[in-house]
Amino acid sequence: MMFLFDNLIYWPIYNLLIFVYNIDPFHDFGVAIIFVTVIIKFLLLPLSRKQIETQKKMQELQPKIKEIQEKYKNDKEKQSRALMEFYKVNKANPFSGCLPMIFQLVFLIAIYRVLFNISQNGLMVNGADLYGFMHNPGQINRFFLGLVDLSKAADFKIFDAGNLAHIAIVVAAAGAQYIQTKMLMAKQSTAPAKKGAMDFSQIMSKQMLYLAPAMTLFIGIKFPAGLALYWLVSTLFMIAQQEYMERKQAQAGVVADK
Repeated sequence: MMFLFDNLIYWPIYNLLIFVYNIDPFHDFGVAIIFVTVIIKFLLLPLSRKQIETQKKMQELQPKIKEIQEKYKNDKEKQSRALMEFYKVNKANPFSGCLPMIFQLVFLIAIYRVLFNISQNGLMVNGADLYGFMHNPGQINRFFLGLVDLSKAADFKIFDAGNLAHIAIVVAAAGAQYIQTKMLMAKQSTAPAKKGAMDFSQIMSKQMLYLAPAMTLFIGIKFPAGLALYWLVSTLFMIAQQEYMERKQAQAGVVADK
């Protein structure tokens, strides 16, 4: 399994990152990270679109799902059959968003390993990970825009321009994660649960709204700046994609009403 992961995902991403770094006239590793992130997100566009569509549809169906769960709350077997029939009629599959998420997680782990290994190596390229035709630049310029040290974690005891810029990237990544999660929840029913009942879906959604940005903030602080930069660009791409899909859906609705 690791052999397939390395050959099909890890090494291609590693070499793509070094290739972009080599052709960049300024040899800015941060710029290379941004370009590679965008390329990966474009390659995963069909999967991420499927995931967003599934999440949106399940949120729109949530009120009816709650009704079915409440109606058959004392008979789990009938509840399961009713839910399966409901999903079939509405052409919805609550698990269809899992596969795209798994693929994206695999790529996230791969680019995390690439950036982490390069950072741990003092931003020195490992020639053993390069293809034979790839030029080895050796020591990589570790500063993004001449300010942020991509090989180091944030240090809240230092208040120079570089460290403040690093902290700004981390905070921006967490903020972008909050916005993306909020956008996914936009169509979710906010109707209060019946008296005496706890709406666990709303509770979990609200927790995720703050948990996801908190995890992003923690990761951004604890790990090298290169990972925070990747996370920020990746999340901004997802926000743009979701916004585009929302507008396209709205335009389709206007045309259908005419």
